[in-house]
Amino acid sequence: MPYRPTHRQLEYLVAVADHGHFGAAARACNVSQPTLSAQLRLLEDRLGTVLIDRGAATAQPTPAGQALLPLARSVLETLDELVRVAGAADSGLGGLIRLGVAPTVGPYLLPPVLEALQADVPDLELYIREERPVQLEPAVRDGALDCAFTPWPLRDERLNHEVICEEKIYLGLPARHRLAAAAEIPVAALGGERMLTLGRGHRLYEQVQALCAVSGAAMGEDYEGTSLDAIRQMVSIGMGLSLFPAAYVASEFAKERQVVLRELSDWPMLRRVVLAWRTGSPRQLHFQRLAILARNALSALSIEGLKLAPIGGSTR
Repeated sequence: MPYRPTHRQLEYLVAVADHGHFGAAARACNVSQPTLSAQLRLLEDRLGTVLIDRGAATAQPTPAGQALLPLARSVLETLDELVRVAGAADSGLGGLIRLGVAPTVGPYLLPPVLEALQADVPDLELYIREERPVQLEPAVRDGALDCAFTPWPLRDERLNHEVICEEKIYLGLPARHRLAAAAEIPVAALGGERMLTLGRGHRLYEQVQALCAVSGAAMGEDYEGTSLDAIRQMVSIGMGLSLFPAAYVASEFAKERQVVLRELSDWPMLRRVVLAWRTGSPRQLHFQRLAILARNALSALSIEGLKLAPIGGSTR
């Protein structure tokens, strides 16, 4: 079996690099300086290379030591994560969860969920990162994030999910548009219209793209919005039409007078929002509980066009 450094040896190496002094490193690691020095000597002997330059005024890593430092830090962080996950598995939903959220979901559905989590799980610590769905999925798969609220479908088959809710998607038109007076609009009526959308990597981009393909509408390729607010402003001044999810409509359209919302009579305009996590995660039960808490929090709201998913049965 090849030689494997101990975690203490790696800890000592990192401490010396951080403090630049054997004595300070030993104090930081709560060991005597001779113990620390002896373990680093043993590590160097077994690896066959010098890792610390002891001749300088301060203890500095050699080139070999510098090359090993990122790996040593990564191993120590992984061991810390192992301990954290093991503790969380016993203690239930709590500790740190690194949560990803899509920009079209977070501002409009996340606040009531966060409020409920603070009340029900006060020891839960959340780190929240907003990214496009195309970036969230690999981040969850590779462990940079624990889970993510994101629109369905998921492209990565290595992710499990629970459906949180299903939203209607409305067609937004300028108030003076020729179709604005219609109660419902057939897909064919959109032929030749210009559709605005968020940039690539958003599921709404894909939905607009699909709608253009069946209706004969044109994608506004010269403008890709960075937010739903930006798209709404573009629609309000007559630059085109777009799609808006129900939760966004409930949050932002109360005082909107320049954009009207309509449903298409012959095209399914829905999207699902899911909580996704890595298949095989030891915290799957925690994420399923998080999904239940999210549904319960949203059930207290009255959002037209938003339907909660049943508990269970929607995990892939």
